Amino acid sequence: MPFLFRPLAIPEVILVEPRRSGDARGFFMETYKRSEFAVNGIAEDFVQDNYSRSACGVLRGLHYQKQPLAQGKLVMVMQGAVFDVAVDIRPVSPTFARWVGVRLSADEPRLLYVPPGFAHGFCVLSEMADFTYKVTREYSQAHERGIVWNDPDIAVEWPVTEPTLSTRDQALPALRHADL
Repeated sequence: MPFLFRPLAIPEVILVEPRRSGDARGFFMETYKRSEFAVNGIAEDFVQDNYSRSACGVLRGLHYQKQPLAQGKLVMVMQGAVFDVAVDIRPVSPTFARWVGVRLSADEPRLLYVPPGFAHGFCVLSEMADFTYKVTREYSQAHERGIVWNDPDIAVEWPVTEPTLSTRDQALPALRHADL
């Protein structure tokens, strides 16, 4: 099996470690294989791929799409490094408002599965980061929502105190006022 699947403290969020084979020419690895992902709890159909590039200190998030178009995400860093966060925003969940975070980097390739019902964000740790992700629902501006990155009720321990934010992300509401 070319993958190791590790549920995190919120077990629906799964860290995926692919196996690489390499030599002096470089390396090869599979980053997704539907059959293995399904057997290991990620049976989603991914319908859209996204790619972003961000500079050091940029924080994107915490973003989500509300039902009926809530997105699951399978994220990976292709270049650089980020601190990646998933926040449980399912009101009836026992882990509501809890978060998990992991460092993802191109040097140590890992993927993070963030299921529907979670807000997602990341902060760039390297000079530049190229970030790619698959989603389970197509982007819908009408369903796009977010939560402010530094919401004290969630209390994410970000590795930055003054991140570079988009105008939109600066104006996001706290979880208690979010449209879930």
